[in-house]
Amino acid sequence: MGKRNFSDWFLNFKSSISDYAYYINFDKVYQNVNSIKVELNILNSLISSKNIEDDFRSIITKYPDTLKCIPILLAVRLNEIYAIDKDGEYLYNFGKQNYTLEQYVVFMEKTGLFGLLKDHLINNLYDYVTGVETGLDSNGRKNRGGHLMENLVESYIKKANIQEYYKEMYRSEIEKKWHIDLSKISNQGKAEKRFDFVVKSPTIIYGIETNFYSSSGSKLNETARSYKTLAQEAGSIKGFTFVWITDGNGWVNAKNNLEETFDIMEHIYNINDLENGIINKIFV
Repeated sequence: MGKRNFSDWFLNFKSSISDYAYYINFDKVYQNVNSIKVELNILNSLISSKNIEDDFRSIITKYPDTLKCIPILLAVRLNEIYAIDKDGEYLYNFGKQNYTLEQYVVFMEKTGLFGLLKDHLINNLYDYVTGVETGLDSNGRKNRGGHLMENLVESYIKKANIQEYYKEMYRSEIEKKWHIDLSKISNQGKAEKRFDFVVKSPTIIYGIETNFYSSSGSKLNETARSYKTLAQEAGSIKGFTFVWITDGNGWVNAKNNLEETFDIMEHIYNINDLENGIINKIFV
């Protein structure tokens, strides 16, 4: 493959690779809500209550398991909630009651949950918690986003019918499996590097890193520098090649560092390269 032009290559970077499942994992949302459906329906009796403190005491006494629902009403996925004010410092346990019932009444009042319920600001706790869970699940987009690029790259590896490839493989595992010395890319064995994919051809072991950056940040400059170093270190190891597949408009503000790495790396690619069959040209 001839010398490539960085500007032409960079023009093909994409703004997003989000699929339909990226936004909300509704299966997970419904699973979380349904796991406390019975308890939520019991607590529904507090909505519009004229004597909510007594009704709350009665419910917790008869159905102590309903206590476990309280954190999610505050959009918290923990069994314990810390609170402090002029009256004291508390660490409430909602898995196993660790204070008097009266102290939990105080908690409900001071957090505003009693007000939410008795003033009929919501109609149904099941629907309310479904909304809370949906909001919390949106926080998982960063993790899902990280896997999107891996899944995309793997789809092209499969499409190329690569016979021997491995996911998330550590340097030590590569060394042990193929009896190759990778100490030059591990600070003489002191650092345990993990590759997103490893492809084994008859003559070469390819360590592959993948990432997609939709937004900019200081991390990108460091990533470009570290992968430049990794490529240089790997270049002196016979039988091993480092491959980096990256993309995303987040690179716009780190373009200069990426270009420095591009200039010294033989195997740096983007999604457009994948679409144009680069996997077959490298590995097959």
